[in-house]
Amino acid sequence: MLRRKLISELLPDEDGPSLKRALSLTQLTALGVGCIIGAGIFVLTGSTAAQFAGPGIILSFLLSALGCACCALCYAEFAALVPVAGSAYTYAYASLGEIFAWIIGWDLILEYSFGAAAVAKGWSANLVIVFQKLGFNPDQRVVSFCAVLLMTAILVAGIRQSAGVNGIIVAIKTATVLLFIVVAGAYLLRHPAQAVTNWQPFLPFGWGGVVRGAAVICFAYLGFDAVSTAAQEARNPQRDMPRAIIGSLAICTVLYVFTAALLTGLVPYTELNVSAPIAMGIERTGAAWASFAVPLGTVLGLSTVTLVMLLGQSRVVYAMSRDGLLPSFLGKIHPSLHTPYLATSILGLFVATLSAAVPVTDLVLLANIGTLLAFCIVCGGIIVLRRRDPQLTRPFRTPWVPLVPVVGILVAVSMMASLPAATWLRLLLWQILGLLVYFTYGRRASTKS
Repeated sequence: MLRRKLISELLPDEDGPSLKRALSLTQLTALGVGCIIGAGIFVLTGSTAAQFAGPGIILSFLLSALGCACCALCYAEFAALVPVAGSAYTYAYASLGEIFAWIIGWDLILEYSFGAAAVAKGWSANLVIVFQKLGFNPDQRVVSFCAVLLMTAILVAGIRQSAGVNGIIVAIKTATVLLFIVVAGAYLLRHPAQAVTNWQPFLPFGWGGVVRGAAVICFAYLGFDAVSTAAQEARNPQRDMPRAIIGSLAICTVLYVFTAALLTGLVPYTELNVSAPIAMGIERTGAAWASFAVPLGTVLGLSTVTLVMLLGQSRVVYAMSRDGLLPSFLGKIHPSLHTPYLATSILGLFVATLSAAVPVTDLVLLANIGTLLAFCIVCGGIIVLRRRDPQLTRPFRTPWVPLVPVVGILVAVSMMASLPAATWLRLLLWQILGLLVYFTYGRRASTKS
């Protein structure tokens, strides 16, 4: 195994164009919320309840949140210690070495690419509902393809502009979730028997279904680690990154649990295997105005998830290119926009194609297994780095090490084990392809080995 990097080696070279430090704590938290509140709650809640957990999806959200919280604390320590682009890729390089960094970097490309494509599918499904209410019926594949290209153009335009657009839409999206909670909650208070009936049986698939549901629904929490990919563009990363990561996860967990409980109370879980379950739920309340407002807010909300996933993807590729593991042109920064415009554009086109061509279930499962693998490596990296370099000054320290990272690993592994064999096979094939690229190009071209 090639040597790990020293922390000082991970800091970027500021000669020439570089990423711009423009993001405040509020903007970083909004990036996290913007990515977390999205396909998981607006799209996957229904299919996960119908196929895996039933009303027990409430417990699936809590179990997934537990594992993600442990991982988030580990991400927070690394983000404060190594405030540069790259997220788990950079953290693995610091603690475990180049080969592990490559594996996780290649895995993150899978995670963000397939995740962004899956979200774009949900985005287009809800937009088609809005158009149908207006008398139009566009092709969903074309809509999702164009949506990804639009988000790519916004990212190329600049991180400050992207954060500004994200902040506005996050406010609309959060208001949409709150609108659903208020309208659905008021309806069920008037019709409590409906909720009691729909919540029985609470665990139709048993506890195994809850765990499988947690493995699928962990996609809903992907946003907190996407925050860490923007560390090099944060104004005060040592202070703000941990707060943004943990804060965004906490806010969204509360909203998720309430939404899942109300949705399964409104609609029998057996009917929820649809592409727009929140829209279906709000229609069951009979509130005509809300049945239009919620799908529209969902459309706006899902757009920010695609935006942040594309941001995370391009920053990981930028970091790998900076280290020589990928071709240098992918790390080229635009002299006036201060964004990795070539990487962002190429990857955006790739994701747009995936969103139009690959079924949403396959996209989600591959994104999930990639996410969980990244969680395991980051948690393991905290344990290793604490033993190797206990004297490092850590602006934020993960509490109760090694307990917290071990719990994070165990929860992630248990959820990975519940995923289908076909998903594992696709992950293996992706990693084999990645290792071929590494040993034929990346290892020889590496600037740090």
